Amino acid sequence: MLQVIDVSLNFGSRKLFSDVNLKFTKGNCYGVIGANGAGKSTFLKLLSGELETTKGEIVLGKNERLSVLQQNQNAYDNETVLRTVLLGHKRLMEVWDKKDALYQKEEFTEEDGIKAAELEQEFADLNGWEAESDAESLLSDIGIESNLFNTLMKDIDSKLKVKVLLAQALFGSPDILLLDEPTNNLDVKTIAWLENFLLNYENTVITVSHNRHFLNKVCTHICDVDYGKISIFVGNYDFWYETSQLILKQQKEANKKTEARAKELQDFIARFAANASKSKQATSRKKELEKLTIEDIKPSSRKYPYIAFNFERQIGNDILLVENLTKKGFFENVSFTINKDDKVAFLSDNSNTISALFNVLSGQDSDYTGTIKWGKTISTSYLPKEYNDLFKKELNLTEWLSQFSKEKDTTFVRSWLGRMLFSGEEALKPANVLSGGEKVRCMLSKIMLEQASVVLLDEPTNHLDLESITALNKGMQNFKGVLLFASSDQELTETVANRIIKINTKKEYDRYITYAEYIAQI
Repeated sequence: MLQVIDVSLNFGSRKLFSDVNLKFTKGNCYGVIGANGAGKSTFLKLLSGELETTKGEIVLGKNERLSVLQQNQNAYDNETVLRTVLLGHKRLMEVWDKKDALYQKEEFTEEDGIKAAELEQEFADLNGWEAESDAESLLSDIGIESNLFNTLMKDIDSKLKVKVLLAQALFGSPDILLLDEPTNNLDVKTIAWLENFLLNYENTVITVSHNRHFLNKVCTHICDVDYGKISIFVGNYDFWYETSQLILKQQKEANKKTEARAKELQDFIARFAANASKSKQATSRKKELEKLTIEDIKPSSRKYPYIAFNFERQIGNDILLVENLTKKGFFENVSFTINKDDKVAFLSDNSNTISALFNVLSGQDSDYTGTIKWGKTISTSYLPKEYNDLFKKELNLTEWLSQFSKEKDTTFVRSWLGRMLFSGEEALKPANVLSGGEKVRCMLSKIMLEQASVVLLDEPTNHLDLESITALNKGMQNFKGVLLFASSDQELTETVANRIIKINTKKEYDRYITYAEYIAQI
């Protein structure tokens, strides 16, 4: 068990957390969520001891071991892959190294023998004799070939380093497991493996993640970091979000009877409890949900942008015909037809391939061979992966968005910025000093304003917080036009796409199928 007792954290005059009291218990997985800058990763550093509290204390259970997913990929460059994993259990490796050092002494004294016997006993108690085989098994499960086990970390690909560091964190079944963005840079198969691993994990997991599919699959509780406080709620991310929004809606409908509000919430809780994920955690989660009262749920004070894509002109039957499209260095002889009502997720082993394809389809790149034929009724709008050039001019946000609007009235333009939370003085911020997330929200304002019938989105969730990702997901689901998109957000792809096209050097896959169905096939 891990306890947070009256914890506060200040950075100079800024108070990040105040009087936080939490208890993390065995068998549960806690997802830490909050707006960008709220202090999610900082909170994990407090739990791990990397940062000290300004006030209060963090108490780890007696003889319990805490493990952290390391973020520095180069920290173990001079260690082998196998030893890097073993180093996840620091005490075990200390005992192992001391034991080996004793046996290598030229003069082995009686005192050394007594010490060696003590170390041997502790080594056995820490499952040291099974450690290498356990670490090798973990590496194999996570997709690391056995011929790499004795390779130095500095000599393996960065994508494999991420997997090794994940294996290091998981090694030895730590009592408390801290994971900061564990799905970053992992392939779909490895993410699925990690989800299943954590679903059956019997100890405590605390994770920060922007991956909603991951949070929904593994979390039994949500820790909401909001305005300097951290509150724990039972359920996964979707349950927290939907109940929070439902209560917020009810608060605005003050004339609604209390009894009716309570029944609506209780019905929602009952439905969610019945659909809890299949796992060892499901039964306890269901019981907690059944005991949940209305007072246990509070609406989030965070604001969500409003994203709704609409189009001015009705769509005809002819959308897009692509024949024998070739872009040197990326793909060749790619052909497909886009139909009305298509929401197509494009996949590739190399994300640059899809970016190159979208640049060609949108007209940004004319260096290609083959045929691209858009329907006469079609208009397009595009959010590319790289858009920084659009923000180099010294314009405020209202002036910036006006460049893309037929209607130049300031009030009209600012209304579109307001949808993306740029209201009041925010709409006058200089465009060239925006953060990554703010730039994406501006680009989404531009796309909504353009009201195209076909929208192309290349990794639109990059730099966005969970609130914006959730709003974007809903906007894409509700769009009545055609969507062509690529996204590493599994939840978004699963809930939006009705067709999957995979392109590497050639078109390798094209079916009307959901992403979940596609994953089940590969």
